[in-house]
Amino acid sequence: MKALVRSRRTRAFTLIELVISSALMVLILVSGYMCLSSALSSQKMIHARGEVAQTARVALAMISADLRSATALSREFEFLGMDRVLGEIEADNLDFGTRNYTPRGPGEGDFCEVSYFVGPEPESGKLSLWRRRDPTLDDEPLAGGSREEIARGVRGLRFEYYDGWEWFDEWGDPEGKGKAENSLLLQPNLSGLPEAVRITLRFESNEKSGVVREGDETFMVFQTVARLNLARAQTDPGGAGSSGTNNVSGAQAPPSGGGTP
Repeated sequence: MKALVRSRRTRAFTLIELVISSALMVLILVSGYMCLSSALSSQKMIHARGEVAQTARVALAMISADLRSATALSREFEFLGMDRVLGEIEADNLDFGTRNYTPRGPGEGDFCEVSYFVGPEPESGKLSLWRRRDPTLDDEPLAGGSREEIARGVRGLRFEYYDGWEWFDEWGDPEGKGKAENSLLLQPNLSGLPEAVRITLRFESNEKSGVVREGDETFMVFQTVARLNLARAQTDPGGAGSSGTNNVSGAQAPPSGGGTP
């Protein structure tokens, strides 16, 4: 009988062994939970950034398509790009005419007035990228037509304009500066069409978080350069629709700015 009791005692676990086993089990479970939680968080972040990248890709493609077929908007405003700030956010706006339009009704042609700007969304109040289009010919080239929302969660929109030699933050003559003598020679960005436009879009990387601070990695920046295929025909003295403005023979091609920094 004593031998049987002694053998049972030798097969039992001590209190220290139970505590160590429990601690190891808890450590394994916590490690597994942390790995799973990290994987889920990474998946959500990748999915959110993928949606932002797709939205930016579509927006840049739409703007580039309109700019590639850009033409003079009117006699008063050929091409108007303004450097503006909305609160603390850079929110440039751009107005021009384009041939990138399919007629949808009687009396319409392939010419359309186009505007790109940043404005608040009526429902949430967050900033969005908007496009205004007006295919009707009227005396107000900067108004009328209908607008559509292109992208949400925009935290910045910047346009830069290339004349063949250098980049400008603004383009056009909204205040009549070009009427001064030799002003076109001093400021070649007052008239005509630019050779190319560099577009920079800034988005929130995670709209659901609601946290937007400069110190956090909560922004995604996308940039591309769109050439204006009709610009040389508009500005070449020997071309159709000549206005004899800022085109310089031997102008260099604009530096590439495509891709995501």
